Amino acid sequence: MPRPRKFRESDVISSAGEVFAVRGLAAATLDDLVRATGLGKQSLYNAFGGKRELFFRALSEDREEATRAVSEALGHEDASPLERIRGHLLTMAIEFSSSDRRVSLTTRALVESTGEEDPLSTVTKAGIEQLAEIYAQCLEHARENGDLAEDANVQSLALYFVAVTRGMELLGRAGVGRGVLTAVALDALRALRGQRMEEAGPAHRP
Repeated sequence: MPRPRKFRESDVISSAGEVFAVRGLAAATLDDLVRATGLGKQSLYNAFGGKRELFFRALSEDREEATRAVSEALGHEDASPLERIRGHLLTMAIEFSSSDRRVSLTTRALVESTGEEDPLSTVTKAGIEQLAEIYAQCLEHARENGDLAEDANVQSLALYFVAVTRGMELLGRAGVGRGVLTAVALDALRALRGQRMEEAGPAHRP
């Protein structure tokens, strides 16, 4: 009779995800994962099938969390679509400038993706498309409200905001401060409205 597991899969996946987010798939070792999760190598293999399998489980969890966060941020009906995007970007500027924040596994995978037809690139592309679809829905509502030009390319703009937010995350990890990230967020919004928006204060050099 098999011995019952004495760990929660969600905890192991979360701990492994932190390792992968810092070191990446290639550089992370089984010893790193053993130290982070508290499980032995054989237990990791038995439960998850190996390092790559555990990485993709962690990436899937991280992607779902990222998608849920963006969906919640842009789904509030008490503000206009562009105001929701504005609030979301400014919140990202604050969060990404935190000194103790690590790059998300979703962004780490995006950086490591080669663009070739391999599992990592395929999963990463699907994650980008999933995030872009949420932005696209919000932007489409903005166009319906007359806040966005009728000929605006909603799909292209949606991908633009995925690129902006992922770029802000990497800049924050590199030490760029909140003032600069806030300026980046506001400039991204000007690309939508074609007019000067309210300044959040002077930007500081990174």
